[in-house]
Amino acid sequence: MKSILGIGNALTDILAVLPDDTLLKEYHLPKGSMQHVDMETGDRIWSALKEVGVKYVPGGSAANTITCTSIFGMPSGYIGKIGNDELGNLFKSTMEQYGVNTRMLYGTKSSGRCMVFITGANAERTFADYMGSALEMGPHDLKPEYFQGYDYFHIEGYLVQNQDLISTAVQMAKEAGCKISIDMASYNVVESNDAFLHNLVDRYVDIVFANETEARAFTKKEPEEALSELARHCEIAVVKIGKDGSMVQRGEEKHIIKPWPAATIDATGAGDTYAAGFLYAHSLGMPLKVCGEVGSIIAAKVVEVIGTKIDVPRWRDAKLEIRQLIAANTPESDVR
Repeated sequence: MKSILGIGNALTDILAVLPDDTLLKEYHLPKGSMQHVDMETGDRIWSALKEVGVKYVPGGSAANTITCTSIFGMPSGYIGKIGNDELGNLFKSTMEQYGVNTRMLYGTKSSGRCMVFITGANAERTFADYMGSALEMGPHDLKPEYFQGYDYFHIEGYLVQNQDLISTAVQMAKEAGCKISIDMASYNVVESNDAFLHNLVDRYVDIVFANETEARAFTKKEPEEALSELARHCEIAVVKIGKDGSMVQRGEEKHIIKPWPAATIDATGAGDTYAAGFLYAHSLGMPLKVCGEVGSIIAAKVVEVIGTKIDVPRWRDAKLEIRQLIAANTPESDVR
């Protein structure tokens, strides 16, 4: 089976479901955005969230995707930087429990954390990140041998703010023969790194994952037109449109992917798991539409739980549904 390597900010998610937007306004966090905070502000927000109840889950966008690809059975690796502390040890050990081959680097600061505000009927997510050691990862940390033997290299968009790191990483990945995918991560990240992202996608990226706001920020177009514009810059473009599903395009081939039925309570991690399902199906040589459908199936499972970790019963159901879908799209000669 083909293998995948991810790189991202190694953060522990601190999740809180809030009754309204009061805390967002208090800390000047635009709804649906991702904002970086310093340690002092991060500590104040963390204390405020504790009062409403929190859940701790090792995460970060790429880590969520790579955990899922490992559960699917793909040999999966991950590069990140943590502090030599309890949160860092929790992050590393949890990834390894899921079968991920971790390449954890150690920084001088404490481990990063991502505070996730879940609000509204649509379970919209707003992020306040204290990056800690994750922010210390740089091009000097990377070695060409880290990329050897992998077929895919997956980047979380949050890292594009570290332009030297990503430039070095994609060059090493291409030299190692990797197919490169990127999840654009957040509309404000796209807006603030517009020129760099366009150059990155044009020169190195094969598969782009974006939601509506990210696609709009990148292309200045509405979702369907944005999909076609994205597809002109890379091999495969994916635009996720929330409860309405997703759209995928390769060249002139375009498909609307319906959302898989789900009882949504928290959308955290939906895009990350979608990417994992898509890349898993792509690694098996599945048709473009099936790749999107596999992504939709697994994304529907994660929105039914709080946080980014799907429980065992839902994983069992997802794997069964995905096996049936793949079998229905595999020629009999291939099965034999």
